[in-house]
Amino acid sequence: MKFKRLREKMVSTQIEARGIHDQRVLEAMRKVARHLFVGEALQDQAYGDFPLPIGEGQTISQPYIVAEMTQALELTKDDRVLEIGTGSGYQTAILAELAFRVYTIERVRELFITARKLLDQLAYHNVIAKCSDGTLGWPDESPFEAIIVTAGAPEVPEKLVQQLTIGGRMVIPVGNRWSQTLFQIGRDKGGVHKTDLGGCRFVKLIGEHGWKEG
Repeated sequence: MKFKRLREKMVSTQIEARGIHDQRVLEAMRKVARHLFVGEALQDQAYGDFPLPIGEGQTISQPYIVAEMTQALELTKDDRVLEIGTGSGYQTAILAELAFRVYTIERVRELFITARKLLDQLAYHNVIAKCSDGTLGWPDESPFEAIIVTAGAPEVPEKLVQQLTIGGRMVIPVGNRWSQTLFQIGRDKGGVHKTDLGGCRFVKLIGEHGWKEG
């Protein structure tokens, strides 16, 4: 009950109060138990207004950022979503509440194994995961109605844009190693269009079409 109360407070004070209005996103944020996606020692901080470490130099994003990125995907219950950067699996679970199927890629094997196990335990049977270079996307399962990238890229990877359907949306942070701008990328018959969603800060997107390791 304590965590349920903290979750409700998180949604009302951190997310709704800042303008997130998609009711399906708000309900997903109320439902998914964020504290399960962090280490036991950090569970009491899981609903705070900040990111938390999850090991391997990675983080679970601030709740508001998760909500903002999810809302910007404009998901329907029939959408197939590609997530680049499974991390803790928390964002994956939020997506799984909203979309038909979630394809998620994590390059760090230890994080992949932990997240896959937890998502299975929570019965998210509409999640398909693999350990790979996310900057390459998942060509065999493309195109996708939505793509979300949960790490900062030096530029928008063209490989991912090509895997969006016409009418599809991508949300991705783009910038340097220290700060980025969050963009919603739309693809239509006229080409690709960017909407600036504001400043943010993410860990680096490592891979062939991102930052080089080291």
